[in-house]
Amino acid sequence: MQQRTLAQRTLGRTGRAVSVIGLGTWQLGGDWGSVNESDALDVLEASAEAGVTFFDTADVYGDGRSESIIGRFMAAHPDSGITVATKMGRRVDQVPENYTLANFRRWIDRSRANLRTDTLDLVQLHCPPTPVYSDDAVFDALDTLVDEGAIANYGVSVERCDEALTAIARPHVASVQIILNAFRLKPLEQVLPAAQRAGVGIIARVPLASGLLTGRYTKDTTFAPQDHRSYNRHGEAFDVGETFSGVDFATGVEAAQRFADAVASVRETRGVDCVDKLTPAKAAIAWVAQHPAVSAVIPGARNVDQARSNAAAGAVEPLGADFDVAVRDIYDEYIRASVHDRW
Repeated sequence: MQQRTLAQRTLGRTGRAVSVIGLGTWQLGGDWGSVNESDALDVLEASAEAGVTFFDTADVYGDGRSESIIGRFMAAHPDSGITVATKMGRRVDQVPENYTLANFRRWIDRSRANLRTDTLDLVQLHCPPTPVYSDDAVFDALDTLVDEGAIANYGVSVERCDEALTAIARPHVASVQIILNAFRLKPLEQVLPAAQRAGVGIIARVPLASGLLTGRYTKDTTFAPQDHRSYNRHGEAFDVGETFSGVDFATGVEAAQRFADAVASVRETRGVDCVDKLTPAKAAIAWVAQHPAVSAVIPGARNVDQARSNAAAGAVEPLGADFDVAVRDIYDEYIRASVHDRW
């Protein structure tokens, strides 16, 4: 496998260098519509060839399907240099009492089998109940698993900024995964600065706001019944903030058009050579990746073309202050009132 090189950053307290553009693999589990295993492996291959060295998954994505596909890929490419992060905690009722060493052992053993490895690179608590972040016993249990060699590092995936700040204060938390995109700006205020000061990595998920920021949707766009953009539109299955970043779909479509207009202005300023290189999707991913406190941004991809396009966002030239102002103006006009104080 011939690999290109993408810009690298240190993934917080893991000390590992990873590509600033990673790959989120929720979609490989089937929660974004059907993706067959051959196509999923092609996505992993295309991403790795484009220089991606960070895959993010979870034990509940397709009930382990995503992990297992990655495990198969990693077994075929043992020298790829890819860091794999998984998550645990969503296989049981979401009460703090279920976050125990015994359960951690069971979940981790399952993930190790799926990923075909003795030691997991990074395990993240998967958006647990808020009290878990303040429970010393939980983090003592994670330290035990590091000492035993079952996991190399641990972090958290959060819904809320206050949860992120609590986790960042923990001495051995290596990374925090959080929603960060042009429709979710609150983490820029406190979370990213705090993480940077503490040396904690930031993994930015949902950079395209579940596809809104591609600019391809209209108010009449529909999604397959098994796609979370259908079944979780109002938070029926899990936190609504994970679907379209919690933004009302019709409002998001309008805001995304404004975002596309801002991207078009950049293309016009930079000239004809920029036209094919800066789509709204690339700009959305690049805007997140260009924040220096971000270790990796993890867009998903359902096909090879998407995987290559996402990786190419790592080569986008700095978008500049004017674009940043445009993003914040769009947020203030369309988004802030409905999402800023919720997460």
